[in-house]
Amino acid sequence: MSQQAVADTLGLPRTAVTNMETGNRAVSTLELGRLSEIYGQSAAFLLGEDEPAAEDISVVLHRALPEMGQTPEIDQAVTHIIDLCREGAGLKLMLNQATEQTVPDYSARMASSGDAIRQGQQVAQEERRRMGLGNSPLGNIAGMITEQGIWAAASDLPDSLSGFFVKHASIGLAILVNDRHWPVRRRFSYAHEYAHALFDRQAPVTTTRRENSSELIEKRANAFAAAFLMPAEGVSEQLAQLDKGRPSRQAQVIFDVANNASIEAEIRPRPGSQAITYQDAAALARHFGVSYEAAVWRLKSLGHIGQGETDALIEQKDVGKRYIKLLGFLDILDEGEAPQANEVELRNQLTRLALEAYRQEEISRGRLSEISRKLAIDPAEMIDLAEAARAG
Repeated sequence: MSQQAVADTLGLPRTAVTNMETGNRAVSTLELGRLSEIYGQSAAFLLGEDEPAAEDISVVLHRALPEMGQTPEIDQAVTHIIDLCREGAGLKLMLNQATEQTVPDYSARMASSGDAIRQGQQVAQEERRRMGLGNSPLGNIAGMITEQGIWAAASDLPDSLSGFFVKHASIGLAILVNDRHWPVRRRFSYAHEYAHALFDRQAPVTTTRRENSSELIEKRANAFAAAFLMPAEGVSEQLAQLDKGRPSRQAQVIFDVANNASIEAEIRPRPGSQAITYQDAAALARHFGVSYEAAVWRLKSLGHIGQGETDALIEQKDVGKRYIKLLGFLDILDEGEAPQANEVELRNQLTRLALEAYRQEEISRGRLSEISRKLAIDPAEMIDLAEAARAG
């Protein structure tokens, strides 16, 4: 790109650009943000900070997602989300906000499926402890991921692609899931891709497809997602509330104060009362915000049901879903046409950053309007809110 073209884009004389290049003119944060956008590089790269040379993110994504080159709609949707992430990264830099993630790096080698499952489950438990989540169900998982410093959004993707994780110098860490899938499946995909953010940051892009489901990193991510969404102790607590999961015989010993001796007794639940039914699986699915099938397989993984019971419950999945629909728990169904998602968490975060950057006079009205249009927000409304923030 010529100096004149850059100057025209910045609204500066060409000599100003020349002086920038020779180090004879300081660059404002506003100009730095525009230059970052023009050249498709992070501000840190333009400032010459220690940052390894990185391929253009568009090249990286097109290589990992060949569908972008085959389907214009998918290309446009993914490019839009990545552009918003880049805008957010630039605004964070202007505001001197930490761009390094608070998420731990749990990368570890695996030699078997057993290693993968064990690592996934252990890290899920550790992450719940680190975040103070206890055994409670997760609410807004996209919002939780965003709070960890990772951009998160749903995007138009091929049906065979559940989601992907990307790490790039221009945006940091980002997770995109398939907005064609039902919310209950997107929740699992968010948790799955979060596992890739925890374990698999070595590759710039990690995709989750039907074709690679047998890979160890995918098994680990699936084990993490199941344990993160449905913690073992939380499942046991819910079964206890349903009066299920007790052993067939329980030996009890009580102290007899009159005779200064012990009394032994055996408690036997009524025959058949401890059988876990499709209603119980549906109740667990509702409580933890997962699909009926995910709840059944988690029960099997934790040893609450055997293979025969698992097969029987899976065979009853249609009955289970009819029961879920009867109770009005439509948010955990995964059939029919999925309601379209939007990048609400990403929009919220980017809107907050843009308003703060304007309040601190780091961006102009024109730049704020430009960001507003990318967010499909009325620029006039955004400017009014920004002026109110500046007025204090």
